[in-house]
Amino acid sequence: MHITTLFERKKHSVMSTTQRQILRGVSRSFDLTIRLLPGTLQAPVAIAYLLARATDTVADTTTLPLAERQVLLDLMTKVITAPDASAEHHSELARLTQAFAAQQTDPHERALMQALPQCLPLLQTLGEADQASVRLVLSHITQGQQQDMARFGHGPQTIQALNTETELANYTWLVAGCVGEFWTELCGRHLPGYARLPQAEMMHIGRQYGMGLQRLNIVRDVGADLAAGRCYWPVETLASVGLTPHMLAHAAQTGHTETLQKMAPLYTQWLDRTQAQLADGMRYALALKPLRLRVATALPALIGARTVALLRQAGPSALTQRVKMPRHEMRRLMWHITVGWASPSALESQFRQLSGDTPA
Repeated sequence: MHITTLFERKKHSVMSTTQRQILRGVSRSFDLTIRLLPGTLQAPVAIAYLLARATDTVADTTTLPLAERQVLLDLMTKVITAPDASAEHHSELARLTQAFAAQQTDPHERALMQALPQCLPLLQTLGEADQASVRLVLSHITQGQQQDMARFGHGPQTIQALNTETELANYTWLVAGCVGEFWTELCGRHLPGYARLPQAEMMHIGRQYGMGLQRLNIVRDVGADLAAGRCYWPVETLASVGLTPHMLAHAAQTGHTETLQKMAPLYTQWLDRTQAQLADGMRYALALKPLRLRVATALPALIGARTVALLRQAGPSALTQRVKMPRHEMRRLMWHITVGWASPSALESQFRQLSGDTPA
């Protein structure tokens, strides 16, 4: 299959050229994923993504007062998730988002926030079932973001942490696992017979896939999160090896050898759990019949598998550095896919290789 065939944009009717440019600006990788999707899935997925990125921008802009961000996120949630939101709510949201956008330093995020009042009506262009799916997944995502702001919104002055593994599982489901369910629901609605596995099983492994991707984000970004006062490693889990969030934050800054050594077994367990959830994601992708959908779904698992392998190589010292898949490896992966390595067997082989299970 030629590159231009695999990655050409399928036409869909609801997104303007400007809105597609905004999507490309905030995430080139997700724009590529949208290009790969069947046409009937592109609009609901793109709209949900843009809205989620907008709410995430509000939640993550720590330079602004917490109370202001909470008010704006609450209003965004109300307008997005309630089909009957009043004109007054829409008007107030437009005013607040424009004021918020003016304070953004990132030009792509500023453009996204400025365009939000024009993006919201796109929801109404979807069918009723797709509208309901988008509103539901956004309600879960914003709940997770609101919890994050309440827990960590006071900045880096003090380290705050999750307490239990149950809290962690709930968080990863709210901000990512529910997206796997959303994706699966759309596929079942628009692509009858799309998978080789039963819908209930696809929902389960889709949920696990999303949660695994979020766990990977957490372990990859742990140093930056700790510097910002956020610890997603549960207190009870750290206590099992005699550690505290403050000790972890100190080690991320200084590379304290004893703390990193104590951390090693938990670090390995975390990566093992993440790898198992990514393997669920790969099983999900391999069960998909449409080629483009299979590739779009497999890409995060393939990139994630290589990232886990790199994190294993770095060991707990990854707390002190940023570990990510090099661009030249990313380009090579994309080339392999575009020249025809997108069959289930080829993708499975790629996953094993990127995971370090087979020689490169």
